[in-house]
Amino acid sequence: MPRIDEALAALEAIHGGRPAGDLESATLEFKEQGRSEGDTLKAIADATLCFANAAGGVVVVGVSESHQGPAALTGSTLDPDVVRRRVWELSRPSLTIDAWAEHLHGVRLLFVSAPQSPEIHSDPQGRAPRRVGRSCQPMDPSEQMRLREERLGIDLSAGESDRPTREIPEAPLEAARALLRKFTDSRRKLARLARTDLLRALGVMDKEGRLLRAGEFLFCPPAHSGTPAMVYEFRATPGGEPRSIERLPYPLVSAFQAALDLVRARHNVTPLTLRSGQQVQLEDYPSLAVREALANAVIHRDYHLAGPVNVIHSPELLIVTSPGPLVSGVTPENILTHPSKPRNPRLLGAARVLGLAEEVGRGVDRMFREMISSGRDLPSIESFHDHVRVALPGGDTNTQIARFVAELPEQERDDTDTLLVLFRLCSARTATASDLAPLLQKSAAETEITLRRLAGDTVGLLEMTRQTARLSFPTYRLHGDALKRLGPAVRYHRRTVDEIDRKVIGHVREYGKVTSRTVQNMFDVDVQRARDILRDLVQRKTLRKTSKAQRGPSVEYGSGARFPSPGKRPKGR
Repeated sequence: MPRIDEALAALEAIHGGRPAGDLESATLEFKEQGRSEGDTLKAIADATLCFANAAGGVVVVGVSESHQGPAALTGSTLDPDVVRRRVWELSRPSLTIDAWAEHLHGVRLLFVSAPQSPEIHSDPQGRAPRRVGRSCQPMDPSEQMRLREERLGIDLSAGESDRPTREIPEAPLEAARALLRKFTDSRRKLARLARTDLLRALGVMDKEGRLLRAGEFLFCPPAHSGTPAMVYEFRATPGGEPRSIERLPYPLVSAFQAALDLVRARHNVTPLTLRSGQQVQLEDYPSLAVREALANAVIHRDYHLAGPVNVIHSPELLIVTSPGPLVSGVTPENILTHPSKPRNPRLLGAARVLGLAEEVGRGVDRMFREMISSGRDLPSIESFHDHVRVALPGGDTNTQIARFVAELPEQERDDTDTLLVLFRLCSARTATASDLAPLLQKSAAETEITLRRLAGDTVGLLEMTRQTARLSFPTYRLHGDALKRLGPAVRYHRRTVDEIDRKVIGHVREYGKVTSRTVQNMFDVDVQRARDILRDLVQRKTLRKTSKAQRGPSVEYGSGARFPSPGKRPKGR
């Protein structure tokens, strides 16, 4: 059970000194048993209502947020049967939860597990709260209505539109046909269909010929001037004033493409040469990741709420904000592994046919993979009561990680778990399945299977530490060959310019020369990194080529015009 694994891992971290408040999440909360049993039971009931009305979760009673280390585990004497009965009594309709006691480090703790419920539960006063991030927030009647619709499977986009099909201009339909012509499968034939047949094939017209809301969103221009479908802003810095603002009106098929074009128009590309000699292009924001962020925003947004999808673009950060929270049951902590649960299934179906959205279960995964593959940090996904915010980090690319990923076998390059493990171990010297489970959004047991595969002879990306190799859940680190190829991308192996200069200069003073092979052995780096180090020293005139050979492994380097005299510190950049 992943949520119980999350709770147990968090409790171990608390015992080790982490503050309890830092480890709470959308599915985990800690409480200390108060002096009044009645007040504690009410607090537990309130927390379980919040979880039941969201994605479910676990409350651990007997943990103090004001203490750290072993002292934070204060314990609980509550009877699980009493807790179950009191939660049942304090909820409308009555909520069934599970409760049990466990001993951890000699302390009795109470665990309360609340499942996601198909009902909307309130307290005796009629208040219906919902867990959003780490807080419990009340829902107003309209929010309760939308949540109830989601849980009953009501699809707003499948409802009948009040717009007749004659109000659809030919331009958005031709844009849809242009998208369909790009395919090589059976969808290409749809591009030849006339208006009515095309709308039916996309599933946005009912049997009686009435347009559905999905068709209105995709193809109808606004009936009157009002809220645009999307608003795009470009800023020179994330917090600066907008340099450009574009308001993109409905229909979605046009607004979506316009937003993509606006982002692409300001794309920067970094060329990267692989060891094979092949050159790849690294975009500052990978096109597939941008496409997924925008598609999720327009397709899965809450159309009950007014307001556009907002795109804020700067060289350092691309932020996409869409109206409405994540669909019930999906949280930032499970979005990679939760079964597909679209808010607007009819709209999603048409968008998939047009190629605007990914197949089930591929989209968000791809966004994470593309960011890591391009040498970027991970996307950030946050869900609030009235909006979802997705942020893609930009800035300088980590070419070492990008090159390493590009040279992996295709099946590993396309495996989200593999890339997430690699990303974490570039900043952490070692990790266990329990450490990595929250990142992969899987149980520790499932994560261990992935780690053992990556440590096997076929992949060879990881290795177990010698001291833990016989354990059921050993500690893993990057294999030596991977460390060498990743070079400075591994933060705990990163050397400063001064450290590199001192070693190379010291070698030249002692032996009179240095070669690429020497630098590779000196710093345990690959040939590309050694070439970069020597090129930098030559550009700063610390070294110069002294051999007749000007290219290849036999090139020798000696002291340059700015080679420091003995006793002087080498100058940095």
